[in-house]
Amino acid sequence: MRPEEILPVLEKGAKAGCTEALFTFGESAEEVPEYREWLKELGYSSTLEYLLFLCETAIDIGILPHTNAGIMTRSELKALKPLNASMGLMLESTATLDAHKDCPGKIPELRLDTIREAGKLQIPYTTGLLVGIGEKREDRIKSLEAIANLHREYGHIQEVIIQNFAPKPGTPMENFPGPAVEDIIDTISLARQILPPDVVVQVPPNLIDPKALIAKGVSDLGGISPLTIDWINPEAEWPNVKNLQEKLESILLRERLPIYPQYVKRGWYSERIVGLIAKLSDTEGYRKQPLTGHAEH
Repeated sequence: MRPEEILPVLEKGAKAGCTEALFTFGESAEEVPEYREWLKELGYSSTLEYLLFLCETAIDIGILPHTNAGIMTRSELKALKPLNASMGLMLESTATLDAHKDCPGKIPELRLDTIREAGKLQIPYTTGLLVGIGEKREDRIKSLEAIANLHREYGHIQEVIIQNFAPKPGTPMENFPGPAVEDIIDTISLARQILPPDVVVQVPPNLIDPKALIAKGVSDLGGISPLTIDWINPEAEWPNVKNLQEKLESILLRERLPIYPQYVKRGWYSERIVGLIAKLSDTEGYRKQPLTGHAEH
């Protein structure tokens, strides 16, 4: 997306009461010559330079950036830290899988290195597992243990997403079956057993019915947008706050920011966004205003 496409989304998002701008893109985009040329035409020498501009713009408009940009070096993380409320990278799995063949950005060790470096820099961090890509139950256990160990060392993992693989048309895995609901429920139970209690277990609100999963240990339903489709899972429509609350019946939604309350209280954010966090958060570190289109449980 070009700046002239992104700026109206940010401005409309701020007016709609959204608090998070999720910046995400493909793995190792700069290896594609056409993309490098496109960046050059925009006036940027790297994706990082373009991203820093967009994060600054989001903050000026009144929305907190959250960057999920694949594997990153320590210097890239350090450059983005002051302009992000939180950052993230899905571990997916510590197993070596056919699903990740020919994807250098999916090498588990490199992803763990990125998550580790974020911990050293005290960046509130989101990671997670992708269930149903050919991994075994033992692989999921090892993946959760790896995340738990990193959090015990650095204290920076705010949430772990348990996401079900959804086959996409036109991809090599378009005919690969998605995981059974039982596998998702089992993985959520494992996550709650293995992860430290201060790490939240999240499921996306538009991929699987969340109500039954909350009893198994889910306590966060991620973000929903009143403006854009889910670019990660474009085939799955977002719920709105009202119908999500209806699905949950007596379980009440409470909105949070992209930075979790405990990190708001600890001050794990920069001077650049201190004013915006003060404006958006209440005394407990949750969203100050009532639900307005971006829901968190």
